[in-house]
Amino acid sequence: MTNKKPAYKVKANEFEFTLTKEDIDTVDLIKKSPVAFNIVHNHRSVNAILVAADITSKKLTIEIDGENFVVEIKDELDLMLEKMGFGLAVNKQIKEIKAPMPGLVLEIAVSVGQEVKEGDKILILQAMKMENSIVIHASATIKRIAVSTGQAVEKGQVLIELG
Repeated sequence: MTNKKPAYKVKANEFEFTLTKEDIDTVDLIKKSPVAFNIVHNHRSVNAILVAADITSKKLTIEIDGENFVVEIKDELDLMLEKMGFGLAVNKQIKEIKAPMPGLVLEIAVSVGQEVKEGDKILILQAMKMENSIVIHASATIKRIAVSTGQAVEKGQVLIELG
């Protein structure tokens, strides 16, 4: 007996859809590097780059054909908890933005005191000859900018403090 219930609810920017285990089984995912993947589905191939990942809130920023998608994935347990009013990261306060990988700060898109909302670009970090847009995952105010344009940063280094 096949389970036709959605296994995952996926939100990518403004698009929302559901995936079943059967849907997922029809996709081939080929890892080209730690952050680059090739996705093959229905004889169509797409290259994707993992720009940023927030495992706690189950959100990924993925670049496909030069466009960034903030992807949020919820499984059956997440959906049940949300329905019961126990959302995973509902009121989580983010205090700082850290570098997801070592790289070079190419551009800072915010200023101290600026109000930002979920999905806004904070800065561009160049890593492995690729430009990675770092976006914020919750509304906040920029308290302090801890880096400057042209500065090399290490993985986990604080880039921006939020207030």
